[in-house]
Amino acid sequence: MNDSAPQQYDALLVLSFGGPEGQDEVIPFLENVTRGRGIPKDRLEVVGQHYRHFGGVSPLNDCNREIIAHLEEKIDLPIYFGNRNWHPFATETAEKMAADGVRRTLVFATSAWGGYSACRQYDEDIRNIIQYLQDKNLPGIEFTKLRHFHNHPLFIEAFAEALQEKLDIAEGGPNSRVLFTAHSIPTAADAHAGGDERPYLYSRQVFESSKLIAQKLGIESYENVWQSRSGNPRTPWLEPDVVDRVTELHEEEGVTEVVVCPVGFISDHMEVVWDLDTELQQACDEMGVRMLRADTIGHMDIFTDLVVDLINELVKGEEPKFIGELEPAGCTINGQLCAADCCENPLPKMVHNRAPQHLGAHPGGGHGNMAQRKQA
Repeated sequence: MNDSAPQQYDALLVLSFGGPEGQDEVIPFLENVTRGRGIPKDRLEVVGQHYRHFGGVSPLNDCNREIIAHLEEKIDLPIYFGNRNWHPFATETAEKMAADGVRRTLVFATSAWGGYSACRQYDEDIRNIIQYLQDKNLPGIEFTKLRHFHNHPLFIEAFAEALQEKLDIAEGGPNSRVLFTAHSIPTAADAHAGGDERPYLYSRQVFESSKLIAQKLGIESYENVWQSRSGNPRTPWLEPDVVDRVTELHEEEGVTEVVVCPVGFISDHMEVVWDLDTELQQACDEMGVRMLRADTIGHMDIFTDLVVDLINELVKGEEPKFIGELEPAGCTINGQLCAADCCENPLPKMVHNRAPQHLGAHPGGGHGNMAQRKQA
C-alpha cells in the first residue's frame, strides 16, 4: 500500500516481540509466548537459562528504546512502544494511545522481512489490538504498518559499514570466510512466504540483502547460513546451521577465521548475544577459529534515517527507495493481508515461537543447496 499521496497520521507505534527484564519475569514471559501449547514449566526453565545467563534480561526492549530515542530526535510524531509477549503490551499501549486522542497511527514492526513470523504475525497483532479496543468500547484507531526494508539503500549501507569495520581487522586470505546469517525458519514456512505469487519471499530477501551488501564492499565470495532453529528435529528448516557450517569449513577446508554479518537482525537481541556471541563463539574457541561478528544496525544514525524514509513514503507521499529486484511489500492497513495466502503459517504455532530451544524476536529467513558459496 503506497499510492504516493501524502497522508496525515497522529503517532508512530513501534511494535515488537518483547522480552523479560528481570529474573522473576523470565518464566511468566515464556508462559505468554507458549500459552496454549502445553509446554511444561520445567522445559520453560531450561529455555529460560539463556535469559538467566544475562541476568534474566532480554536486550530487545532496551534496543527498541534506543531506536525510539533516536527517532524522537528526527520526527514530530509522538512515539509509542508495544510488545506482543511482554510489557509494555501492545494492547495496553493502544489503550493509552486511544486515550491520548490518537486515531491514525503508523506502525514500525521491528523486522525487515516477509514471512509468517517476520510479517504476518504483526498483522495478526494489529487485528488483536483493534479487537481489544472494540471489546473495551474505546475509540478506534487505524493502524498502517510500514513496509519491509531489506533492500532499502540505507539498510544495505548500514550493514556494509558494520561489516567493513570487521573486514578491516580480519586477517583475510584463503583461510578466512565471510558468512551472512539470518534466523532459520521451517522450509514449509519459507515456501508460503509471499504466497503463491511470490513464494520463498523470506529467503529470497535474505539472499538479496546479502548479495547487495557483498557487492557494495566488493566481496566476491561469501556464504549464507542460518541459525536459531528449534522445534521438532524432524521438521525441515533452512540450512546450513551457522555452527555446523563453520565446523565443516574448519575441518574440511582448513578455515581459521570467519567474519559473520548478522544480516537477519537489526539489533543485538537474544539470537545475537546468545546464539552468535555465546554458542558460536564457544564453538569457534574450541576449534581455534577466530570469529569476528559485525555489529547490528539498529543503534546507527543511518538506521534512524531509514525508518524516517519509510515514514515519509506515507506522510509525504515519497516514492519508495529500494535497490535490487524484489519490490517493496508488507505495507498494510489494520492488519489486512497483502493477499489471502500471503505468508500463511503451514505448521503448528510451536515451531514459530521457538519454545523448545529459546525465544527471541523473529526472523531476521530458500531452497536448494545453501551450503554452496554464493558469488556476488
